[in-house]
Amino acid sequence: MEETVLMESIMGLIVHSGNTKSECMEAIQLAKKGQIQKAKEKIQLANDALIEAHHSQTALLSQEARGEKVEVSMLLIHAQDHLMNAITFRDLATEMIELYERIKGE
Repeated sequence: MEETVLMESIMGLIVHSGNTKSECMEAIQLAKKGQIQKAKEKIQLANDALIEAHHSQTALLSQEARGEKVEVSMLLIHAQDHLMNAITFRDLATEMIELYERIKGE
């Protein structure tokens, strides 16, 4: 895999995963304030960022599936770690918003 393309995919994973987590954190804070609808909108933005992160991951997986070697590096491992944490964080944020919604009676 060409180094530039590899680096773009890795950085895409990191950036979009980070955006996912940031949107989720904002969603939790909004839910805590009782702004449930705005929190749900943030979760949708998080989902959109997560889709972009998956596109970056899919690019890497497609390269390897075509028999093109994808060199495993600390940066790639770091990027995958960000993605997995973003998915977990999104899932937990969604659950927290539902709990705040119940507490607030909406």
